[in-house]
Amino acid sequence: MKCEFRFSTMEEIEILDLTIVKRDGRKELYDREKMTRGLRKALEKRGVDEERFRQLVNNIERDLQVLRKNEIISDEIGQIVMKNLKKVDKVGYIRFASVYKDFQDVESFKEELDKLTVVKAKKKK
Repeated sequence: MKCEFRFSTMEEIEILDLTIVKRDGRKELYDREKMTRGLRKALEKRGVDEERFRQLVNNIERDLQVLRKNEIISDEIGQIVMKNLKKVDKVGYIRFASVYKDFQDVESFKEELDKLTVVKAKKKK
């Protein structure tokens, strides 16, 4: 008899009992799938392979675990996501930041782009 199941040895970080405090004060349980959907949307058509994507999610969740909190405000999660996303893909970072930071005008968007440009210029020196 042949086994037709596939198993993976890849371990994924599991976060339990983490409550997110939203900007309006509502609370909801951490939802990995919700974060994953947001990241996939930011990285759509950016050529980030599945392994690198999984690593990004794991790095974000590791950073959340390091905080050792049962409750975290959504802004903290947004900052952690952006920090990790910036390392993976700058365009994906800008896409995510435009939604997360809710840019209201082109000037706000340009300021964020300028921050990326300044950091890149400093690294070249």
